Formats: sequence, C-alpha cells, structure tokens
Amino acid sequence: MPQPLRTPPRDFRARDEGVDDSVDVPAAVICAICGDAACVGCEREQSRSGIVAMVAWERPGAPAMARLWATARAATMSGEAFFELLPDGPIAPALRFAVIVELIAACGFVLSSLPFVFLVAPSWLKHVAFDGGARDIALRIGVVGIPSLALLLVAAHAAHGLALEHGARKAGGRSARSRALRFGLYASGWDLVLGPIGAVVLAFKEGLGASFKLLGLGVGLPGRCTRAFLRGCYGLQGERADQANGSATIAAVVATFVGAIAILAGAVALVLLTG
Repeated sequence: MPQPLRTPPRDFRARDEGVDDSVDVPAAVICAICGDAACVGCEREQSRSGIVAMVAWERPGAPAMARLWATARAATMSGEAFFELLPDGPIAPALRFAVIVELIAACGFVLSSLPFVFLVAPSWLKHVAFDGGARDIALRIGVVGIPSLALLLVAAHAAHGLALEHGARKAGGRSARSRALRFGLYASGWDLVLGPIGAVVLAFKEGLGASFKLLGLGVGLPGRCTRAFLRGCYGLQGERADQANGSATIAAVVATFVGAIAILAGAVALVLLTG
C-alpha cells in the first residue's frame, strides 16, 4: 500500500531570527555570496548550511525604521540564534545600521539623563536653560557630543568584531573578516533595545511585560552572542572560544577608552574656544 507523502519537518534553526513577523516583507532565502536561490552553497560562504536568510535590515520592501527595529530586536531578544546564523555579506548596510542605531541610542541616553541632572543640580540646569550664553555652549556640545558618542560606540563595536577575527584565527578558526565586522556592527542593536528608547518602543509594541524582560536580558548578553557567533562562524567552542573572546574584549575596551578620552578632550576644547 503506497504511503502518503509527508511534508519534511521545518528546520527551525535555519529560520531567520532577524525578521520580525510584524514586518510585511516577502520571504527571501538566498545564497549570501551569489544571490541565487537555487545555490547549494558557495565555496567561500561561511554558514553551516550554505543557504542563509537575509537580515531584516538588508531586505527591501519595508519601511526603514521597521527593518531597523526588527534587526535590533532580533540581535537582542534572540541574539544567540541571530548571530550564530549571521551570514556574510556587504559591510555598508551593516555600517549604516550601526550609525543610525547609535545616533538614536545616544539621543535617548542624553534625554533620559536630564531628569537625573535636574535632581542633582537643578540650579545649574536652570542656568543653562535661561542664560543665552550657557545655552549656546550646551547646544554646541550637544551638536558635537551626540554624534561623537555615536561614532565612538560604532568604532568600539567594529573593533570588537575585528578583534574577534584576530582571536578566532589565533585559536585555529579560518578567516572571516567581513563577517566578523558585520557581527560587531549589528551588535550595536543591543544599545538601542537595552536603552531607554528601546524599552519604551518594546513596551508600546509588545506590552510592559516584554519591556521588563530587558532588566535581566542584558546581563551576559554580549558573551552569549559572541560565543554563538564563534560557534556558527568559526566552529570554535569551549576553551578556544573563550580564548578568542578574551582577546576581543580587551581590544574593544582599549578602543572605547581611547575614544572616550578623545571625545572628552574635544568637548573641553569646544567649551574653552567658545567661552
């Protein structure tokens, strides 16, 4: 008796975690190297299956902010799955994503800090608000400081990704420089979702319960996502993954420290020149 045909089980691990179900874009499963949907895996492709689903930010057909939020949310709320299957691809879209995300995150940080400044130094804040000269200096610092902070965070994330490439190669992994850089740039999505603006957006879209999950989600998130990426991209686990992660963390901290000093020096110079 002939057996009925059965639908093969879905491979949930290959599902694109970078796509939000609320974003109305067509499904697109293609090779990250040649762009052919029928490709069974290019020689230089780094994913385990050879066939990858595109990151939401890189998929056309939906509003830019919807794609940006879907990608940042996936990198944070489903970070391990997102980064383990992160495909190789062009750097420019990932860089644009990181710059926009960090600009929004920096603005959110500045706005959310104002109530605390008011509690600590209300007279100083009042002076800045009503004194023309002080207000002008504050605006100049904001115009320079917010983009500088955003670029500092982008540079720190990029440095972390490139340091991962160096550490992974020392630990025996094969080179995947562009994919490692994309990891660092897309990891900037953490700064948006875990920040004040991300908490507000998440509460508005998914309820307060989803927003409260962020309180514990950020603890250990970079380490978990980094280990998942090292596992999916370089095939590194255990001690070798820890070795690669350790060297990358040191490089990111050094880059952030140097950048912070440069921004502080620039802000002081701006105040002195306009004082």
